[in-house]
Amino acid sequence: MNKTGKTRLPLVAIVGRPNVGKSTLFNRLAGQRISLVDDMPGVTRDRIYAEMSWTGQVWNIMDTGGFEPESSDDILRHMRTQTEIAIAEADLVLFLLDGKDGITPADHEVAEALRRKRKPVIYAVNKVDGPGHEDKLADFYELGAERLFGVSAEHGYGTDDLLDHLKEVLPGAPEAEQWEEDESVETRVAVVGKPNVGKSTLINTLLGEERLLVHDAPGTTRDAVDTQKTINGRDYLFVDTAGMRRKSRIDTRLERFSVMRALRGLERCHVALLLMDAREGVVDQDQKIAELALERGRALILIFNKWDLIEDKEKRRAELEEQVNDKMPHVSFAPVLTISAQERTRVSRIAGMIEQVMDEYNKRIGTGELNRMVEKWTTDNPPPTPGGKQIRLYYATQTGVRPPSFVFFVNRADKVPAHYERYLMNRIRESFSFTGCPVRLRFRARKKKER
Repeated sequence: MNKTGKTRLPLVAIVGRPNVGKSTLFNRLAGQRISLVDDMPGVTRDRIYAEMSWTGQVWNIMDTGGFEPESSDDILRHMRTQTEIAIAEADLVLFLLDGKDGITPADHEVAEALRRKRKPVIYAVNKVDGPGHEDKLADFYELGAERLFGVSAEHGYGTDDLLDHLKEVLPGAPEAEQWEEDESVETRVAVVGKPNVGKSTLINTLLGEERLLVHDAPGTTRDAVDTQKTINGRDYLFVDTAGMRRKSRIDTRLERFSVMRALRGLERCHVALLLMDAREGVVDQDQKIAELALERGRALILIFNKWDLIEDKEKRRAELEEQVNDKMPHVSFAPVLTISAQERTRVSRIAGMIEQVMDEYNKRIGTGELNRMVEKWTTDNPPPTPGGKQIRLYYATQTGVRPPSFVFFVNRADKVPAHYERYLMNRIRESFSFTGCPVRLRFRARKKKER
């Protein structure tokens, strides 16, 4: 359990050389195909997290880019750094090897690095497609493994035995039903942003208490500390992703690390407070974190801190509004607030904004009400006719919350153009608001006999 008494999901990191099948195995264990982020300058792929369950228990699993020996290549060095961070965070490491390539010098180096970390390790050899290929395992015992698991990430062979063993060696995972119950009790809020924008100060102000920040490891942030707080009768869990560093330590590498750290907070929250420096305005890291929040369907509030240091506030407010519109048009649904965490200026408004956004995040629209509006929208602006054949919208329904998700049943699901999808999205927001929330639309084809 964490410091709030809530159960914490154990974390399993999948590591290994590039191209051994880590992402394929990750997707199989997660039970879904999950897109990986690879567009941040200088970083090939962020670590990605997902929940998985097996025989009634739940874990978090983490995919990593790849671990290569020391290299002068920037991409390989960044991948190695991310993997080292993943190993440090994990409760257990799943070391994946390539049965077709056989053992390599890089595999020996990864094994040695894992021994130094003193973390529990499960060794699995991928691309073993059945019992007849188990002979591929023999050479890998020289890495020091007591037991090897032959698996096929592509076809699923051997994964049941692997997961049974994982359950044995990583006790403490909560039961799925209990985890779902714990998840529904409180609103989880992550304060994210680049270093030195005042994240820790803001959380201390919101909680009404000072907390000791851990910063004894050069170049790394501290582990996130979860803190529970009841505000206006609602229970909140604040996920602190901040870290204290000396200014000399804030270099390009750590800026990238801050984005990876924010990713971990976003995986665990309902509402993200993206904190930015009002003096600097919107920077690249802010844009990236906002994109990550959108991809993961998290509610979002944009907050500009250090407002007490701004002289011409009216002018700066207009400039920041323009920056948000220009650099973050994809999160135009997010409310914006200017504060001074140090001076406590307007910090009291944040709780009310979280409450409002969370209500929108959980809001459901009745199917009848929704379809009355859909009929009006399509009458005002009929669907296009790509290739001369009319697109017909039969009806729509809301399929989920957190984030609000809608399915439109149409005759030609793959032909709905992006501009008409934007039109429907804009009409949904005009009619039903969903302030602070991403909204997801999906189009599903209906056969003639189903119409």
